[in-house]
Amino acid sequence: MKAWQIHELGEPEDSLKLEEIDTPDPMPGQLLVKVEAVGLAFPDVLQCRGEYQVKPPLPFTPGGETSGTIIAVGEGVEDFTVGQKVIALGGGLAEETLVHAQMSFRVPDSMDLIKAAALPMNYGTTWFALHDRAQIQKGETLLVAGASGGTGSAAIQLGLAAGAKVIAVAGGEEKVDACRELGADVVIDHREEEDLVEKVREVTNNQGVDIAYDPVGGEMFQKIRRCMSWNGRLLVIGFVAGIPELATNHVLLKNYSVVGVHWGASLGRDPSSFKRQMSSVLELAAKGEVDPLLHPTYTFDSSNKALQDIADRKVIGKVVVDLVKS
Repeated sequence: MKAWQIHELGEPEDSLKLEEIDTPDPMPGQLLVKVEAVGLAFPDVLQCRGEYQVKPPLPFTPGGETSGTIIAVGEGVEDFTVGQKVIALGGGLAEETLVHAQMSFRVPDSMDLIKAAALPMNYGTTWFALHDRAQIQKGETLLVAGASGGTGSAAIQLGLAAGAKVIAVAGGEEKVDACRELGADVVIDHREEEDLVEKVREVTNNQGVDIAYDPVGGEMFQKIRRCMSWNGRLLVIGFVAGIPELATNHVLLKNYSVVGVHWGASLGRDPSSFKRQMSSVLELAAKGEVDPLLHPTYTFDSSNKALQDIADRKVIGKVVVDLVKS
């Protein structure tokens, strides 16, 4: 079978190579899946560069979200059978891949496998951030930075589903339009707005935001922290624009919390939480409250370009590689 592998760390377009490898056999507790779609995200780019906190041994196949059809099950697997459609956290850019049954979920008949592959990482991270870490309440105000991206668009939808007023921050007309289509209550183009902080204060009647969701970092983090309300929660999701310094005196004076969100590590400590999160997300999807914002899909042969486009911040919404499309 074919799989994309990295033997030397670097930029995805240069380091990823499409190779022939042997089909693996499922170990106890594993499923062998014929892959139909793979979701990609910025952590995959960081892994290609060797900059992510989890560093798999070389060579490795990137891609952490897989949907497809079970073709074999390992010993001890009771909840899945051959022929079922599944979505899994794990797997990657290969025609066939192994995933853990514990981190797999049946795909509802009403959902196609492209959208299924867009769910685990972005919606799992965001559900954990908003509900477990921020304890979001109906009527609160949620600011989402990088709102047109995969995690940002998930935050808009899950925030609205939780009954929050959502302020989306994005850069450029196309990205701003995408946020409006997702239903954000207020959309701010940070490229056009001279003073983002003053604008947020204006739309919140000088109260600030109860929760801020920041996958951007860098200078955006410095602006967001000045938008926090008394007793607010600033969620640190990532830092694609750089790791910011934190003015702890400001945290003290405004009495807000800076909250780390390391979803992957939380699953290691409590693997069963994945089922709880995905069950909630799929229930919302059935109601139409979750519908992933998708960038145009990539073919399997262009997987390296897909990851490079994420690295170069050329995408809007979630990137999915379609292994069925030629």
